[in-house]
Parts: sequence; C-alpha cells; structure tokens
Amino acid sequence: MSIRNEKIRAALQDVAGEFFAREAGRQTLITVTNAHVSDDAKSGSIYFTAFPDSAEAQALSFANRNRREFADFFRKRVRGAFPPHIEFMIDRGEKNRQRLDELTSDHS
Repeated sequence: MSIRNEKIRAALQDVAGEFFAREAGRQTLITVTNAHVSDDAKSGSIYFTAFPDSAEAQALSFANRNRREFADFFRKRVRGAFPPHIEFMIDRGEKNRQRLDELTSDHS
C-alpha cells in the first residue's frame, strides 16, 4: 500500500469514528475498527462494531444510508483529499475475536 493510500485509510478510520460519535443515536455505540482503501483509492471499506449486538443491522443501515453525509464530513475534515466510494461493513473478525476471548477466559 502506498503512503498516500495509507494516509487516506487512516483518515477514513479517524473521520468515520468522529462521524459516528456525532451523528449516530445515543442508544447504540458504534466503534470503527478498521478501514481499507483500494490501490487506486477510488473505493474503500470501513469496518465497525455496534453495541448492543442487537443494534448491528440498524447501525449498518444507518451508516450506508448516510454515505453522502459521511463523504461531505470527510471533505470538511481532510483538506485536499477526495473521499473514495465507501462501503460500511460489520467487522465480523472482531466479533469472532471477542467471542474467542470470552470462551478462553471462561476456561481459565
């Protein structure tokens, strides 16, 4: 990954966290866990988890519904960078890691 793409990836992750903190409802905690950017920097994915787990589908729907607002927010926060087309996704890997931690701590 180029330095430019790494900077865009880090900016996406930071700005998405700030966006969710400001725009998401107070009943659900949305935590951005990772971001990926394509080699041409035209598309990207932002991974997040939601608490409580029962609110995941609603949080994903909210995030994908507000992609345009996120892009506008990104443009205001990161000068000179054009936001890639973003796909928001639930971070299943993080959920699996948390479940493994629960299982291993129960047997210790």
